[in-house]
Amino acid sequence: MTLTQRDIDREVAELRDAYERSRAAGAPAAAHPSRDYAPYRSSVLRHPKQPLVPVEPDPETVELHTPVFGPTDVTDTDNDLTRQHTGEPLGERITVSGRLLDRAGRPVRGQLIELWQANAAGRYAHLRDQHPAPLDPNFTGVGRTLTGDDGSYSFTTIKPGAYPWRNHENAWRPAHIHFSIFGTAFTQRLVTQMYFPGDPLFAHDPILQSVTDESARQALVAAYDHGLSRSEWSLGYRWDIVLDGPSATWIEEGR
Repeated sequence: MTLTQRDIDREVAELRDAYERSRAAGAPAAAHPSRDYAPYRSSVLRHPKQPLVPVEPDPETVELHTPVFGPTDVTDTDNDLTRQHTGEPLGERITVSGRLLDRAGRPVRGQLIELWQANAAGRYAHLRDQHPAPLDPNFTGVGRTLTGDDGSYSFTTIKPGAYPWRNHENAWRPAHIHFSIFGTAFTQRLVTQMYFPGDPLFAHDPILQSVTDESARQALVAAYDHGLSRSEWSLGYRWDIVLDGPSATWIEEGR
């Protein structure tokens, strides 16, 4: 049977009602969703079903099989995705800025932040993305930067478009940007997504709706900040990332 958007919306509503009832009965807030959140069909199929296996004897050996990143890899244009090619990318230019913070609101300095995203037409520059939207030869959709002493970061990019995915019939993902934070080692990497305010697709997206707690879900949505907008160049959005504690930004754990 083909699942429709109405089917997914009903499942989301039922799970949200169950969560609200559990909260009313005294259960703690659940900022992180279940790894087997049913409306997100691929999560059900691929989530871990066995306990994690510790790496012995030395967990650091895992890093020998992964990329190695460092300050020397970050160039002056890595955080400006509109200047990485010979021509201008198509779409609405935006500036996304914020701070990387710990649970006490203290800045986390010198951390590598990477992002990747679809172009203005909603297509990734990736071989696995073959849906019929145009590629942009002047937009690759990847960038990186290091946080400053005050934990600040900033990217200039193009606002991504919504795109279809095959979770169910007529499924569309709201516009979003993927972020990863590396900490002090590759094995500490955290991955999350940033969304844009007022998107009508929020209610229909099982990935975003898998974050059942309202406050945790809203923490994934950037705020428009006119002070970050640049005259005749780009609109500004502010989005802070909190690494741990009660106000931690939702991380794609187990995804």
